Amino acid sequence: MSSLEVAIIGYGLAGSVFHAPLIASEPRMRVAAVVTGSAERAAQAEREHPGVRVFPDADALFADLSGIDLVVIATPNRTHAPLARRALAAGVPVVVDKPFAVTATDAEALVAQADQTGVPLSVFQNRRWDGDFLTVRQLIDTGKLGTVRRFESRFERWRPVPKGGWREVGDAADGAGILLDLGPHLLDQALTLFGPVREVYCELDRRRDGIQTDDDAFLALTHDSGVRSHLWMSAVTPQLGPRFRVLGSESGYVVHGLDPQEAALRDGKRPGDGPWGTVESGDWGLVGADPDLQPYPTLAGDYPAFYTAMADALLNGAPVPVDPRDAVTALRILEAARDSAAEGAQRPL
Repeated sequence: MSSLEVAIIGYGLAGSVFHAPLIASEPRMRVAAVVTGSAERAAQAEREHPGVRVFPDADALFADLSGIDLVVIATPNRTHAPLARRALAAGVPVVVDKPFAVTATDAEALVAQADQTGVPLSVFQNRRWDGDFLTVRQLIDTGKLGTVRRFESRFERWRPVPKGGWREVGDAADGAGILLDLGPHLLDQALTLFGPVREVYCELDRRRDGIQTDDDAFLALTHDSGVRSHLWMSAVTPQLGPRFRVLGSESGYVVHGLDPQEAALRDGKRPGDGPWGTVESGDWGLVGADPDLQPYPTLAGDYPAFYTAMADALLNGAPVPVDPRDAVTALRILEAARDSAAEGAQRPL
């Protein structure tokens, strides 16, 4: 096999910006097919990936999967699980964008199907390869912070005027709302660092007129290890907090701003064009205890690592880059979080 032929279902922001460029940068993969009903996006796919086959809908793709080695699902949330089921039933490996599914029950069913069929299945948790997150892992692993006691993480935006898309006006069946949009990233990072959660507390709010779901959320997690994770996600934050604030028994780490890879991909830059995922020294975080704070170099981010690992999984039998069981766990916690918000009380897991 000279290359893995990849089909991307959905060529909006997720498919065209986050998946296709990373797939194309992996020498063992090729964007071979794209599913989109938009003539404009079809032309974009043909321009960006010469020789790509464009299908008008998923039915057309599943009727002609010949030569396809991997299906990537980058469609609206409510379609993730149904499309993944079809790919697994066809015996084709699958990568599903976050959230893995709208409900934990659907997610568990997908994992069971993958286990029964022996077809590789993974979830696109690209934020595991954010440079600032990799730096936090390094600081923890090397013991520079001592014993971590509190972990704070934020994805905050200032969007006082709603855009009106399905994420804002959809319902529970759509998987709408900021908790299911940004929560999977923040929760996956906290679970990766600190392991299982025994209690969750959540605050959910709808701050803006004209939306039907949550646009401001806070999660407080108590891990089995005793670490407390505080996670914020919001579209209505006029002054942004630090991206990470990690407090340990010996020192702390605070860093602001976002990993630069998303902005680079949106601007049309591609891995291999030059230094990738690097952060200028002026934007490094600070490590230490007041008043002795020192800049600490931010590691380079590496989103391409996801599809490098996926290629290894398909060609060499290596583990998939993200175990879908991790996403099942996260969805269970998010469901408990919604219950906590409705009850105004902490919920055990």
